[in-house]
Amino acid sequence: MPRTRSLAWSELKIGIIAVVAIALAVMLIIAVGGQGGFAWDRYELKTRFPNVQGLKSGAVVRVAGVEVGKVTEVAFDGAEVLVTLGINEEHQQRITEQSRASIGSLSLLGEPIIEITPSSDGRALQNGEFIASARAAGQIADVAAGATDALGQATEMLRDIRAGKGSVGKLFTDDQLYRDIQGFIASAETVAGHVAAGKGTLGMLAKDPKAYQQLEAALTDLRDMTRRINAGEGSLGRLLNDDALAKSLSATASNVDEITARINRGEGTAGKLITDKELYDRFNTISGRIDKLVASLEAGQGTAGSLMKDKALYDNMNGAANELRSLIADIRKDPRKYLNVRVSIF
Repeated sequence: MPRTRSLAWSELKIGIIAVVAIALAVMLIIAVGGQGGFAWDRYELKTRFPNVQGLKSGAVVRVAGVEVGKVTEVAFDGAEVLVTLGINEEHQQRITEQSRASIGSLSLLGEPIIEITPSSDGRALQNGEFIASARAAGQIADVAAGATDALGQATEMLRDIRAGKGSVGKLFTDDQLYRDIQGFIASAETVAGHVAAGKGTLGMLAKDPKAYQQLEAALTDLRDMTRRINAGEGSLGRLLNDDALAKSLSATASNVDEITARINRGEGTAGKLITDKELYDRFNTISGRIDKLVASLEAGQGTAGSLMKDKALYDNMNGAANELRSLIADIRKDPRKYLNVRVSIF
């Protein structure tokens, strides 16, 4: 009998050790797995979401992509869902009032997780406090919504094209536009054929070496001219590079500005002529009188008008002038005939 009790106690010790080892292993796997730490090393934070997208208890909690805890509970809180997070205490200083919790994903199609943005500003959140939630950027729902909108726009575009709207729609549905494009292509082919055959200016340029050489010579002359201008040679070069000439032109422009200003102020003869109303009226009066005089002359009024209009008076004056010229000629020819001087002495 003593031997039997000894064997039973040995077996019991082995069983106890095995159970304790299994329990410790399970605790280590549950508590340490995923960087969550032991239960006594964690503190709780809470947050709310309108939609947790299939988030479950035990989901990973990350801060800046680093796993720091687990989701311990997911439960309804009115119209929203309350999510409780178990966070390792060593990361408590990284989660503050400025941090935000959002629902992410382990991969493109993986299970949902909680992503927390770290922050060094503000007060660190304590056990049981709430962390503000935010909508994660680039979620699959957002991508799907964007794809749906893009598909709708593409469908609408195809509908407009089929209806012949816009340039592309007319290109697909307007026969006249199609014929115009065909004509343009045919004309382009004709031009290309002429160029290839050496016809026209472009054809000669492409085929005639002499035309190419002339063009190259012209470009060479142009480059030489540009070089000379940049070097200050010639009139144009001096105009562009001579500071003295530039200053002279600037002074001339200043003088012109000054003269213009004086004229605008009514100074000098030109200024008074432009700005003095009395002088303008006098010129206007003189112009009117000249117009009347010209009109009188054209009407044959007065001596000058009669001289211009009366042919008989013109002929008489012309005859008198001819007789006067003849008399002067006779006097020059025989002065004694007309100059007879007698002296009498009483």
